[in-house]
Amino acid sequence: MRATIIHGPGDIRVEDRNYPTVQLPTDVIVRVTASCVCGSDLWPYRGVKPTHRPSAIGHEFIGTVESIGDDVTALAVGDFVIAPFVVSCGACPQCVNGVTVACDHLAGWGGKDDSGHAIDGGQGQAVRVPLAESTLVKVPGVTEPDDALRASLLTLSDVMATGHHAALAAKVGPGRTVVVVGDGAVGLCGVLAAKRLGAERIIAMSRHADRQAIALEFGATDIVAERGDDGVAKARELLGGVLADSVLECVGTKESMDQALHSVRPGGALGFVGVPTGGAEAPLRYLFDTNISIAGGMAPARTYIPELLQDVLDGKINPGRVFDTVMPLEEAPEAYRAMDERRSIKVLLTP
Repeated sequence: MRATIIHGPGDIRVEDRNYPTVQLPTDVIVRVTASCVCGSDLWPYRGVKPTHRPSAIGHEFIGTVESIGDDVTALAVGDFVIAPFVVSCGACPQCVNGVTVACDHLAGWGGKDDSGHAIDGGQGQAVRVPLAESTLVKVPGVTEPDDALRASLLTLSDVMATGHHAALAAKVGPGRTVVVVGDGAVGLCGVLAAKRLGAERIIAMSRHADRQAIALEFGATDIVAERGDDGVAKARELLGGVLADSVLECVGTKESMDQALHSVRPGGALGFVGVPTGGAEAPLRYLFDTNISIAGGMAPARTYIPELLQDVLDGKINPGRVFDTVMPLEEAPEAYRAMDERRSIKVLLTP
């Protein structure tokens, strides 16, 4: 099969790999029908995160079950499934408490499972899924989604679930005012999540017309292009002289965290989901003095998918709009370039 392999900074290749087979009785093999490039994939691509050896990459995919292990009873050949961005067991204390990203048997796509068997990356033609029954989410009544539904289902693998996590961590709810820092796919999904949870006013910070348009479509009431102190001042002005009740930090840099923290009113809440890239440290004295609460981290997508999936299937939300580019898998190197150069918001890959 063909799969995307990262060899080092700026070096993405699509290569031949052995087609996966069932290795453990809890495995299934999924034929991938759509995958994508994530903003966090750009950290190793840019060299911010080291690549020590050529590795399969990609952690977001949807597809059809092709074969199953002997212990798998809740899934069947032909089921259409969503894969969260990590493998989880569903039974350990963390999973039972909904924190599937801290599972005792956690494994990542492109890594290895508990038994030492290699796991395929999501940006390929097929994936062996360990602990399949607890990891995958079956999409009821769907076998071959149309393009729009396919895109929205794929966002549930990561970015929509992550935007939702940021909104929950920031205590978004009816009547709250919200600022969203970051206009990538996660930030845009954060806007949609805030709207879905009933926010009264949503300010999206963005300087790009295409991203601003989607933010407004998703429910943003205002756009702020300014940054730093000017951005904070503009948000304060829009909110009648006070800062936001809730702020979503969806980037992970020192600058974005500073922007987010100083956009929250005293007593407000900040939800952070941007993968930290260094320097984004929480200033405890500032939090102490202002009584700002801060929460977030890696989103437990497996916990959120069932709830969000129902809204997608009911047509209440259409997060797939964040995909502004579709490319064949063979063009994965160009997909990375397009996102790295901000020519695309998010690229969907079709094997």
